[in-house]
Amino acid sequence: MAGYKPRVISLTKKPGQTFGFYLRVEHGEQGHLIRCLEMGGPAELAGMKDGDRILRVGGTYVDGLSHSDVVDMVRNSGSSVTFHILDEASYNKAKAKGVNLAGPQGKPVVNGAATQAEKPKLCYLVKSSLGFGFSLRSVTGEKGLFMTEVASGSVAHQAGVRVNDRLLEVNGENVENYTHDQVVDKIKVAGNNIMLLLVDEETDKYFQNNRMKMGAWLATTRYLPRKPRRIDMTKGMDGYGFVLREEPSQTGHFLKNIEKGSPAQAAGLKESDRLLGIDGEKVEGCSHEQVVEKFRQSGKNCSLLVVDKETDLMYKLAKTSPMLFWEDKHNSNSPPSYTEAINLPAPVKPSVLVQDKEEELKPKLCKMVKTADGYGFHLNGLQGVCGQYIKEVVKGGAADRAGLEDDDVVVEVDGVNVEQSSHDEVVEIIRRSGSSLEMLVAKKSVYDGLKARGVTITRLLLGETLYAQVHHADSPKTSREQEQEMEARPETPPEPARERTPSVSSSSSAEDFDEQF
Repeated sequence: MAGYKPRVISLTKKPGQTFGFYLRVEHGEQGHLIRCLEMGGPAELAGMKDGDRILRVGGTYVDGLSHSDVVDMVRNSGSSVTFHILDEASYNKAKAKGVNLAGPQGKPVVNGAATQAEKPKLCYLVKSSLGFGFSLRSVTGEKGLFMTEVASGSVAHQAGVRVNDRLLEVNGENVENYTHDQVVDKIKVAGNNIMLLLVDEETDKYFQNNRMKMGAWLATTRYLPRKPRRIDMTKGMDGYGFVLREEPSQTGHFLKNIEKGSPAQAAGLKESDRLLGIDGEKVEGCSHEQVVEKFRQSGKNCSLLVVDKETDLMYKLAKTSPMLFWEDKHNSNSPPSYTEAINLPAPVKPSVLVQDKEEELKPKLCKMVKTADGYGFHLNGLQGVCGQYIKEVVKGGAADRAGLEDDDVVVEVDGVNVEQSSHDEVVEIIRRSGSSLEMLVAKKSVYDGLKARGVTITRLLLGETLYAQVHHADSPKTSREQEQEMEARPETPPEPARERTPSVSSSSSAEDFDEQF
């Protein structure tokens, strides 16, 4: 890596403080970019510059890792973290010349040859009449507990457990500092099903040498017996044949009332499957309305990633999302099996406005006053593309109280139309606003509906009432059902509105992603 010497920057933050930068992955740009440096924040004061690329986090080379992996590494580093950083010009030159920016320590060496670093592994064990089939031992002078007496063909061996594996977690709880007796008690209390996070000797040495923390967020799922399923469907004359529902006592979006002979049943959808993704976009953390909108945008064909109840419970034992399975597949050396996982990025599809109930096509004016924590939202957009939208609205924050919602499209800021403005221009207007801010925004469905009708969106619409065309489902619904369910029925769509591709998971190369630190 001669001629391309990275800078080493160590950051420390106080409780409640951020590191003062955004970590981004941008369309058309390589690497993990530093953006939106907070003036006077730890990152700016330490010498970080806009456009810098992060090469290492805590000694671990990350240039080839996914955005989500790097985000997790930074978040799990605690209040202090060390970065190896290369400036934008040097990074681009190095990439153009094919320079190995990893240097001599980029990958571990096994049997004299460089190889891909392994990961910790999740192992799911169901007790048989002979028990789990392993014992625990401790070694004087070595940290932690290790697996021993793993018999070939035993429950443990079939689950991926091997002799000398070090135990990191039991059912999602870190046990590295537990005593032997404490871990034994925890396993006994767990009952007949346990999820272990283990690391083999060589992988353990590599992670420790690079001072990298380990947890389920980095684990491989290849040993797990159950996996999420990909469901590809084409809408029939009577729709897809399922209902999307939110359950009061459960988190997530569930697929219910699978109709006999429907496209949903034929594709393998099961009653009470939990929805993880639609057409390559994660939906965990999305509101019911946002998920409904994604279905509406999918047109006549959609690809779902779902998980059944048993698989969901298995991942919950690890206290991790089933989406870890897809991320593990996507980031492995071999391409994902598309019979098991969503193929990202998904093709861009036209936005189709479908209404199961009457929707008032009006924007909303949100007035807010900055607090000590700021306005409580993130402005998002695509590099080189006009148009901005709202993300990460903090519950209870100034933006939330003013009525801003995730995925709202920004039309005006302090009376200035910004639909054709760049991200930096809009950010500058917000910064100049001082301690108060007015934003004219519209839900994406409202924005697309108005644009499809050729309506100019201004504050004048706040006093008008415009309604979308109403499409009624075949069977009557109560008002409560209309709010909580989306039955996939065929519609006659209006002319498609211009697509605004939302920011999604860090797997897509066609979009921009960022995280604040």
